[in-house]
Amino acid sequence: MRRIVVALLLLSVICACLIYYLKSMASNQRIEEYPYEVLKTYNSFEIRRYEEALFTSIRLNSTSYKQGSSRGFSILANYIFGGNDRKQRIAMTSPVAMTLEDNMRVMFMIPHSLERGDMPLPNEKSIDFVKEPEKLLAVINFGGWANDKKIAKYKAQLIDTLVKEGIAHENKFFIFGYNPPYEIFNRRNEVAVEILFDSMESENSTQMNSINR
Repeated sequence: MRRIVVALLLLSVICACLIYYLKSMASNQRIEEYPYEVLKTYNSFEIRRYEEALFTSIRLNSTSYKQGSSRGFSILANYIFGGNDRKQRIAMTSPVAMTLEDNMRVMFMIPHSLERGDMPLPNEKSIDFVKEPEKLLAVINFGGWANDKKIAKYKAQLIDTLVKEGIAHENKFFIFGYNPPYEIFNRRNEVAVEILFDSMESENSTQMNSINR
């Protein structure tokens, strides 16, 4: 009898996990993402062209991912969930972006259906709006929960790989997080760095010369 009870409990846990997984997948498919085009795929990273996009943003006096992501996410989430002069709810987008610098910036992309003039005023006065221009990013991804140690590891790996490939970057790094903290499966994180358009043109030219030889 005890074995049957244990088996039923395990089965219920598995069913709950499966339902949670399917709901998470469905939720992720409905969220608008920062649009990009993959220009080139390497063994461990991609070169992507990102479209111009408008972000709501908060600047934090922190270099810690754990502290910055938690505080920044809370402030911006409060804004889009109604913490503004119209008590207006704004659709969540993905990923949550953070700049990797001394005073890191946490950013939520504003849905493309909205313009700057459509946005309600934040109750939190330190929130501002940033229009990120079209850009090229080199992007490396990793799973699980992001932390400062993992970010440093993949940042170093990305830098080393770019040096080997002869691709110059502008030392402007980002961390992209695609999942809310309660999601367990298929977590997606990315470390990205802005690269020079001329660097890609130079690499393509070098490859063409090698082929012609």
